[in-house]
Amino acid sequence: MPASPITTPTPLPPQTDVLIVGAGPVGLTLAASLRQLGVDHVLIDRDTGVQTGSRAAALQPRSLEYLDRIGVAEHLIAAGERGRGFRVHDRERTLLHASYGDLDTPYPYVLLASQQTTEEHLLRRLGKLGGRVHRGHRFLGFTPDFPGVSAAVADPDGLLRSVSARYLVGCDGLHSAVRTAAAIGFPGEAPEQLFALADVRLDAGASGLGEDDTTFFLSSAGMLLLSPLADGQHRIVTPAAPGSAAPRAVDVERLISERGPTKAQIRVTAVMNASTYRVQERVAERFRAGPVFLAGDAAHTHSPAGGQGMNTGIQDGGNLAWKLHAVLTGAAPAELLDSYHDERHPVASELVAFTSQFANIATLRDPAAGQRRNDLLAAAAATSGIVDWIAAKLAQLDISYTREPDRDSPRAGDRISPLTVPQAGLRWTLALPGRSEPRDGRQWDTVLSVCHVPGLPTPLLVRPDGCLAARGVPAEPAEVLSQLAQHLPLPLPVSSTR
Repeated sequence: MPASPITTPTPLPPQTDVLIVGAGPVGLTLAASLRQLGVDHVLIDRDTGVQTGSRAAALQPRSLEYLDRIGVAEHLIAAGERGRGFRVHDRERTLLHASYGDLDTPYPYVLLASQQTTEEHLLRRLGKLGGRVHRGHRFLGFTPDFPGVSAAVADPDGLLRSVSARYLVGCDGLHSAVRTAAAIGFPGEAPEQLFALADVRLDAGASGLGEDDTTFFLSSAGMLLLSPLADGQHRIVTPAAPGSAAPRAVDVERLISERGPTKAQIRVTAVMNASTYRVQERVAERFRAGPVFLAGDAAHTHSPAGGQGMNTGIQDGGNLAWKLHAVLTGAAPAELLDSYHDERHPVASELVAFTSQFANIATLRDPAAGQRRNDLLAAAAATSGIVDWIAAKLAQLDISYTREPDRDSPRAGDRISPLTVPQAGLRWTLALPGRSEPRDGRQWDTVLSVCHVPGLPTPLLVRPDGCLAARGVPAEPAEVLSQLAQHLPLPLPVSSTR
């Protein structure tokens, strides 16, 4: 991909509405969203360019739906490989196959693309929107500066700069300087288990590798994850012995022979990237502290099992962007921003628990326990509805922010499939029953899009992040716009219970 002009050095603005620290996938998603919404922001990153060899390699359907809203999905899909789903294998047979083929989404697949590729496409989109990254700038801390903060930043020459911002968002990873400066706790665990990762090229005769699926091979020797990537590469992830170095070609061949498909004869022709890492399982105590927010790995970190981490961070950015825009433009009260923590913190907490359990089950070493696990997985796969539930969960299509009892469907806070209500960028969408008149077509507004959906039982109002705001709303767009504040996810009164 050609170098993007958005990294050209420019003076760091002394004032902005939103200061974003960290230009990984999460910070870039947030920046592109804010730019598309017309929100002034500054995006800084301590690195001089996109980092290679990053671990994330899968984009789930829920993330692709949001990336479509900011104009990234189409080009990113063209650069990646479409995986049909996930398999769990015991070396000789498939125990469970979670296919994405029947999911209610325009993207019924897992997109296999490196984090580097994702970042490059987000950078390109940000550049087309007129945004940029201030590279080589290091966040040092902040002081309260009502109603926002005054942030201290070291520029590439080591000179101290000050940025006054109404809001500060830490997208700066596991060791977040923003989280530390805000004194937000990051409780959790750091298991001792070491993992090895390698992106490799395999010989053309390699077979039995589940070329279209990310596959977890389970054996008494240990778990092995094998996933196809774009450009003919494969990714290998497996537990490693303490003190292990980054795997070489001979190590990868041995691991596949010991833990992978029994009948495959594999030769590694090239190791593109290799590393070792330790998993941490943590969730920040708060995702908001006054004018300071956390997103992505700065807010939550967990096992990479199931390809969930980067996706959760992308959706953090999507949830926060439209809320910042609504508050900064006066369309919503500042209390709306409390809903960022209320909605995203439970998602992260559940995700950490799910991936931890998944990793613990996958890495069982006791042969008897492993056999019981395999028998249970095979039985679950044969039980009606279980595999579909697993596919929807891995695809993150089951995430909902609803506060309503399970009576009417859909409920406020539920995801609305783009196959039901077409997406309209980062606008709110009013979906009306019936067909529009030919001369009418789709009606557009800077805030609200109107579309007609045949067979829709009642008008729906959909948030800019694709979740239902309300059902049974008026059919007149002007009336909906005048009542928009009534459908915001504002905090419940103290006397109410959730």
